[in-house]
Order: sequence, then structure tokens, then C-alpha cells
Amino acid sequence: MSETAAPRDAFPRDVACDVVVVGLGPAGATAAAVAARAGLSVVAIERKTVAGEPVQCAEFVPRSLATEIPDLAGAVVQPIAAMETYLGDGDPVRTPLPGHVVDRAVFDRRLAERAIAAGARALFGTAVTACDADGLRLADGMRLRPRVIVGADGPKSLVGRAIGRENRIFAHTRQITVPLTRPHDATDIFLGAEYPGGYGWLFPKGAVANLGLGLTAEARGELPARLAALHARLLAEGRVEAEIGALTGGLLPAGGLIDPAAEHGAALVLLAGDAAGLTNPITGAGIASAVISGRMAGEAAIAGVSGRPHAGADYREEIADLFGPALERACRRHRDLAAAHAAGGPSSTELRRGWVAFDDYWTDAAPAGRQTETGVAA
Repeated sequence: MSETAAPRDAFPRDVACDVVVVGLGPAGATAAAVAARAGLSVVAIERKTVAGEPVQCAEFVPRSLATEIPDLAGAVVQPIAAMETYLGDGDPVRTPLPGHVVDRAVFDRRLAERAIAAGARALFGTAVTACDADGLRLADGMRLRPRVIVGADGPKSLVGRAIGRENRIFAHTRQITVPLTRPHDATDIFLGAEYPGGYGWLFPKGAVANLGLGLTAEARGELPARLAALHARLLAEGRVEAEIGALTGGLLPAGGLIDPAAEHGAALVLLAGDAAGLTNPITGAGIASAVISGRMAGEAAIAGVSGRPHAGADYREEIADLFGPALERACRRHRDLAAAHAAGGPSSTELRRGWVAFDDYWTDAAPAGRQTETGVAA
């Protein structure tokens, strides 16, 4: 159990409360903090024993996230100035992309600590085994009976499954940590036919970098070999060293927005972050949308507990308005790339149309929307 978690014996076996948050990642911790600050009784459940560990993330966040997290600097490892996109053997296309690479373990831990400091009671190292009309049951037999449930429990959300709202399309990722031979201020993106449904990346993190790639579910068996080939390429170019540090991997939702609100028994259920399908299926960016949707879910939980009519419907509409257009475009591009790969591999033109650094990606976009959609593999 985390040292910031409430002692297990502080809880009765059957708990009635205002809000239960399932998952204390960026979405869940933000929702818990917002609801607890408003004076609601909040219980947060996290299956990990320590928030944010193990890390399964490339760890980039846009600079604009500082408006949501005023103390973001405490988790920052290095600033990022741009994105450099490699297409073929030529020079990269450099696109301004101000942001930060963070220590994701520190980032998540600080968000969880903020929620606890706001008054949320947190249980780490436990799991929800059932979400039914009577509330939630934990692995140790504890029963929680909330008025609002926030499902922030990741791509394969148990809460989402309970209300019939599931992610069904996924990308699979694999990442290693390697030493850099020189400082670097950009997130590097590698596009090519060898990365079906995804891309390779090199994200600098001080003296080291996160080197990884994401592929479709159908191509996930190729992840080790393709990542080894990318490592060998950068080693031959003198950009990285041979030593391999941490190895991690994960699952990302890649099917777009899921209806994020429903009634379940007596409780209002709200999905946020990956559970709501908010990760961009082209870039893999998901941290910023998790934090923002978590804040919105916390606000909707307050509205629901206060008896405001249509709190769930309002949350659904707000999520769709904010994230829907970008996700719809990304899903179209993702489908087009999948079709191109199935037909023998995408051309350079098709790859350009499928990546945010190129104007072709934005040909059917409103110019005002561009700045919020250029996050990468968060």
C-alpha cells in the first residue's frame, strides 16, 4: 500500500459515499481531487500499489497542461521545443511543439497526493471485482455504494464494461530506455510501412531517451523485432548507445470516443481518460485529455450529487464538443492508413496525410482546432 493511502481498517466493510473513482491515474486523480475539494465524500480505488508505477508511457505532455496542473514543474525532466518527423531517409520535418517530458511516476504520484490532500480516501493495491446495480465490490469483499462512479480505469475498463461501453480497437506499444550521445530538444517521430497502425519514437529525457513504437493489435507480435531495428538504426547514426535500460509496454485505445455517461442502478457513471476512448488513435496522446476529462468528470460528479438534472447528459455533450472533432479526424486517418497497409503499404503521400506534422492531415480541419491536436505519444 502507498504511504499516502488510508489504512484499510479505517473503512467499514460496507461504505456509502458520494463518489467512487476507479483508477488513480491522471484522469481519476484529477476527478477525485475536484470532487473532494467541493466537500463530497470520495473513495478512490487503485489496483497498483504505488500510483504511476510501473511506467507505461512515453512521458510527453504539452506545455498548455500547466494551466490544468499549476505545480507541473515538479514532475518535469526536460523541456521540449519541437517535433521532428522522419519520413524516409531525408532530413526531418521540424514542427514547433512546446512541451515537457515528465517523470510519469512522479507526475502520477503528485496528482494522487493532491487528491488525498483534498480529502479523497484512497485504497491502493486493490481491485474492483464487480460493478453492478448495488455499487462496487472490491477483491477483499468490501462493498461501496456511491451516488456517482467515475470510471478512470484504463483502456479495458471494468466500469465501462459494466455499462456496456467498451474500447474494442487497440494499439500495442513497446518501449525501452537508452542513453543519448548528445542533448536533444525534440520528440522524434519515425513513419514508415514497417509501423502498421503506428510509428516509432525517440523522446529525450535528459541524458537518456524513451525509444519505442506502437503497432496495431494484428502486428503486435512484430514489436520486439521492429523496435530492435529502430534501435540499431539510431545506434548506427551515433544518436544513442547500445545499453538498454527499462523495458515496458502497454495498450492504447484506438477506436475513438465512447459514450461516457450512463445510469447504472442508483448511480450515475462517468467515464474519463482511456476508459472513454480519449487517446488520439494517430498520435497516441492521452495524458492531457485524461487530466482535462478528469476535471470535467469531477465537476459532473458534483452536479450529479447536488441533484442537478441531466448531469450525465451535460457531461456527454461537453466531452463530445471538446474531444469529438479531433478524435473523429484521427479515426478517419487511422482507418485510411490501415487500408493502405492492407493494400501493400502506405505511400509517402498517404503517410503524410496520416500524420499531424504535415498540412495534408489538416486539409479538412478548422484552423482553430489545430493547436490542441498535435500532442504525441503521451
